[in-house]
Amino acid sequence: MSVTPSGTKAPAVSSGLVETARALAEGAVGARRLTEEALERIAAAQPVLNAFRIVRTEAALAVADAADRRLAAGERLPLLGVPVAVKDDMDVAGEPTAFGCAGGFPPKTADSEAVRRLRAAGAIVIGKTQTPELGQWPCTEGPAFGDTRNPWNPAYTPGGSSGGSAAAVAAGLVPAALGSDGAGSVRIPAAWTHLVGVKPQRGRVSTWPEPESFHGLTVNGVLARSVADAALLLDAASGRHPEDRHRPAAPVSAVEAVRRPPGRLRIALSFGMAFTATPKSLDPEVRSAVERLAGRLESLGHEVVPEDPRYGRIGLAFVPRATGGVRDWASRVPDPGLLDPRTHGAVRTGRILGGLPLRASRRAETLLRRRIGEIFGRFDVVLTPTTATPPLRIGALAGLGAMATHRAMIAACPYAWTWNVLGWPGVNVPAGFTSAGLPLGAQLLGPADSEPLLLSLAAQAEAAEAWTSHWPT
Repeated sequence: MSVTPSGTKAPAVSSGLVETARALAEGAVGARRLTEEALERIAAAQPVLNAFRIVRTEAALAVADAADRRLAAGERLPLLGVPVAVKDDMDVAGEPTAFGCAGGFPPKTADSEAVRRLRAAGAIVIGKTQTPELGQWPCTEGPAFGDTRNPWNPAYTPGGSSGGSAAAVAAGLVPAALGSDGAGSVRIPAAWTHLVGVKPQRGRVSTWPEPESFHGLTVNGVLARSVADAALLLDAASGRHPEDRHRPAAPVSAVEAVRRPPGRLRIALSFGMAFTATPKSLDPEVRSAVERLAGRLESLGHEVVPEDPRYGRIGLAFVPRATGGVRDWASRVPDPGLLDPRTHGAVRTGRILGGLPLRASRRAETLLRRRIGEIFGRFDVVLTPTTATPPLRIGALAGLGAMATHRAMIAACPYAWTWNVLGWPGVNVPAGFTSAGLPLGAQLLGPADSEPLLLSLAAQAEAAEAWTSHWPT
């Protein structure tokens, strides 16, 4: 596919995050030049991919000029002068946070904590990426901004809800981006665009100005083409705000973890799905891709054994928190009349379940962690598909009612959301392609604070699979 309008030439794709940061530090390239090239790529791709809600042209160039002066003066920071993108559910000072909604949103007066930390590491926030309305769906589409399309084939969605970030990174518009993950919203689009997507431990990356997001389901995470790039962005964004509700047991260095071999691991290969009372099945091409990746891990010396976590009725601990989060966010929208009818339905459900059911769903988390975490007494990592199907076509969920949308979402994406209830880390890694050339993904899942192990294993798989050599045409 071409990501440029007919008759124009596409600017070269971005280098990786690690490579870009190194080139800047060595003086091989300037921040302004990198930013101008990124802005050219975004402008060329926007008519087709529609990855960005906001492009911060003047502000980004001003920051780039300041970064060049700092670099010339000898200052060095992990991301000094590197252009990156963030999802439009994160506050950037001077810009609105519409979170996929229509209407006139006021500009924010301060950065969210994750954005503040990126800036402190020297990054240039070049723009805010598209997300469906309040992050509810695995397709990044909506009347507020149109359809965001997959760089591998624009007839298909890049996934959601961090679909804009995924499209921007997969197309090489920026080297890496922040997203958020409340039911797979980093991992699903990473799977469908051939990226590494990291959902970290709850609290690893601050959600401030929310003490927690969607009652603890949603965390901020990263999307990148390589594990090393994902690790660098994760370390830059990680850290607590004093008023965050959640605190991981200990800080981790993702960059150091990527450099260490994981050792010989015992891996549970799981195709089982948590109970949802809705029909779902695993696409044969997805299963074959994950089995092939499992074989690769065996060839690297790991033991892979079929085994499913004991999920139980974990869905009962998900729905009150998810719909409660939609209710909370919808209350801040300037014009609720512009919201999708399905959003209004979720708000009503969130209101009904907002008392005792919500409190019970939070209390159930300890028991669920004990029940599901039992598997980590016998295994180091769980390997599952990230989605049950290949990417959906653009418009697959458009015009559906609330129940039909719910059933279609679960049928396509039944594997990722359980780890949001638990608050534990998960990493999507590329698993190959369908016969039609659409990307597929698998997720590496671990217990609390297991990001170093998951990233180490992902880096080892990347070295064997060489997935960074594949780009959209």
